[in-house]
Amino acid sequence: MPRRKTGSYEAGRQRRARIITAAAEHFAGLGYHRTSLTQVAEAADVTEGGLLHHFPSKKHLLLAVAEHRIEATAAWWGELPEDAGLTQVLDLMVRTTERFLAEPGLIQLNVLATAEAADPSSPAHEALSRRYRTVIEHLAATLQRCADRGELAGGTDCAALARECIAVSDGLQLQWVLTDGETDLVGGVRAHCRRILGGA
Repeated sequence: MPRRKTGSYEAGRQRRARIITAAAEHFAGLGYHRTSLTQVAEAADVTEGGLLHHFPSKKHLLLAVAEHRIEATAAWWGELPEDAGLTQVLDLMVRTTERFLAEPGLIQLNVLATAEAADPSSPAHEALSRRYRTVIEHLAATLQRCADRGELAGGTDCAALARECIAVSDGLQLQWVLTDGETDLVGGVRAHCRRILGGA
């Protein structure tokens, strides 16, 4: 009996992962509003009822894809050595932005998910708020290690600097979406990083 339960759990986990992958591909390619749950279910090889069992609404699916993207970004940051210098940290910020641009539809998705999460009653609110806090805490700790080695100006508030870095990235992504890709997203993040290095 336990064996059957484990198999059932694993099958469910795999179905959920397939649905998230299919949704990410469709949201990125067609856009969130032009993608139907039927299309996602077909691409994931599940019934629409099976999809709704895992994700009760399209908004819940949006949240899951956004969380998956945040986890992927965290994994990229996990590749950074604990003793990474300030230049390495800032270089990774730029490379992460370049990776975002490789899937422009997911930038639009991130902006949508963030806007959805701004509503305290949204299913996205608590989860994305928690993710933001984790990301900021991790980046602040990384910057603090740089400050402890004298790579940042004395008295630098690393938590505030981390929030500023995330705000610049998110703000530029919003501008990129609103200007139909005309905003130089990578260039803006690179310029911000240069200013940090210049003031270090």
